[in-house]
Amino acid sequence: MPVDGGKLRSSIPFFREIEPSLIDRLIPYMHQKSYRKGELIFLEGDEGNEIFFIGSGSVSIYTFDKSKKIALASLREGEAFGEMAIMKPGLARSATAECLTPTKLYSLRRRDFLLLMEYDRNIAFHLLDYTMERLRRANRQIYDLTFLNVRSRIMNRLLSMAADYAPGQQTDVVLPVKMTHQQLADRVGAARETASKALQELQDENLISIQDKRIAIPDVRLLKARLDEED
Repeated sequence: MPVDGGKLRSSIPFFREIEPSLIDRLIPYMHQKSYRKGELIFLEGDEGNEIFFIGSGSVSIYTFDKSKKIALASLREGEAFGEMAIMKPGLARSATAECLTPTKLYSLRRRDFLLLMEYDRNIAFHLLDYTMERLRRANRQIYDLTFLNVRSRIMNRLLSMAADYAPGQQTDVVLPVKMTHQQLADRVGAARETASKALQELQDENLISIQDKRIAIPDVRLLKARLDEED
């Protein structure tokens, strides 16, 4: 199926700063593929030579520490991943990518991305900006894992997701992604039993509610105030 240039520009922020004529030149090199929920896109250790852009759906990026699964990022429509493969040839994937929902991806091979950069050097700066933002998030996650207990890590993660999915909304925020206790535990680097206990405490305190695996935050400011008290 050919890639729709208009859809690419409207759904992927990375391409909004690129001249439409350059996008049109890029289209023949783009590949589009649909994935099922739970389908693997690549495995940690695979050789990387593509960057991916999420047209719809969501993707989990994770690794393993011995037998413990560590979720590094949960990405949604409009975001990109696999950018390290663009920066240096022959690099192995540093994590595994798996679809959390039915997902449509656009991909671009390294050699074609470099061709695009020859026409517009600013694209390299767009990629660097995106990579630095990902690094900032990774540094925050490292801080959380080092200094916060599981309950605080869960509260912080829920607040972060609320800001991503409902920016500016302060009441009755419902996170649109269904998550099991195990999936949330993976996101904060905790055992499922410990995460389940913390989630039950937050429900008992009316800081969150859970229905059909969707988490709702009645009052974002109250949840943040409680987190600040516990830091």
